[in-house]
Order: sequence, then C-alpha cells, then structure tokens
Amino acid sequence: MTATARIGIVTVSDRASAGIYADEGGPAIQAYFAKVLTSPWEAVARVIPDDRAVIAETLRDLADREGCCLIVTTGGTGPAPRDVTPEATEDVVEKPMPGFGELMRQVSLAKVPTAILSRQTAGIRGKSLIVNLPGRPRAIAECLDAVMPAIPYCIDLIEGPWLETDPAVIAAFRPGAKPKA
Repeated sequence: MTATARIGIVTVSDRASAGIYADEGGPAIQAYFAKVLTSPWEAVARVIPDDRAVIAETLRDLADREGCCLIVTTGGTGPAPRDVTPEATEDVVEKPMPGFGELMRQVSLAKVPTAILSRQTAGIRGKSLIVNLPGRPRAIAECLDAVMPAIPYCIDLIEGPWLETDPAVIAAFRPGAKPKA
C-alpha cells in the first residue's frame, strides 16, 4: 500500500493572513494537486504574513514536525520590501535546487516580460522538497506544470513517499524507477 503523502501548502500574504481578502493561491495549489496526483495525499495548509522569521519557522514545522515530503509556497517572491519568501526558504534548506526557479522563470518569461522580477527558488530540507511559487493562480499553474514532471522523482531521491501523477494531465519523469512496495 502506498503511504499518504503530506503536502504543505503555504500562502504568504500579509493581507490574506489578516483576513483582508480571501486566499486564492493556497486553494489554487490544492486544486492543482487534486487534478494531477492519483496517489494518496493530504494537504497541510497555512496562511501566514510576509515575515521572514514566521515563514522560516512555518517551513521548519511542515518539514520537521508535520512530515511533509513537499512544501509549496505561494507569494512573497517579488522585489517588494515585504517579499522575503526566497530568503526565508534559503534560511532553512540544506541543499538549494536552483533549477526549479530557473525553469519557472523561463516558462513565465514566455508569457510576461516582468517574470524576470520573480525570485522563485527551491531546496531540500531533510526529506522535504520546498518550492516557492508566484502568488497568482494562473502563474501558479504555469509554474507547477513546468516543474511537476521532476517533483515525484526528486521526492523518490530524498526517500519520500511515492507520488503518482495522472499521465493524461502531467507525466512524471522517473528514469527506470518502479513504484515502492
């Protein structure tokens, strides 16, 4: 039987965390995974302010205590003074994974020239992959479409649970890998 994967979904937004407006990014991520993943998973959602220490502690909590194999953030990746999600992510990861950010920016640049302002990044903390996404639902889907083929194999390599995707939606790339028993 396949273990249920725990996926952390973190919305980083001063206004959403204060209840000034509804969180759209977190639900967009959850809907994306519901569409793409066919293996068992559960969301561990958080909505937090744009505060470097709070973001870092939330990422540590989801990785170390909640046991999330994948943690996806939305928001706080731009150049504004309160956009500190990449810095908080760099504070907690042990292995940077710059290819994720590079690919997401490349895909986004095909849609909008201001994608060069985005500072998405990714990294490994223990047995967790942390990926920073932009804040807009459409951009979230575009970026996840770009990196999702590599995410299940990355989770395999860090000894996480088996993530299976619906190949009609997104085909995961696993060189010669077979499902875990």
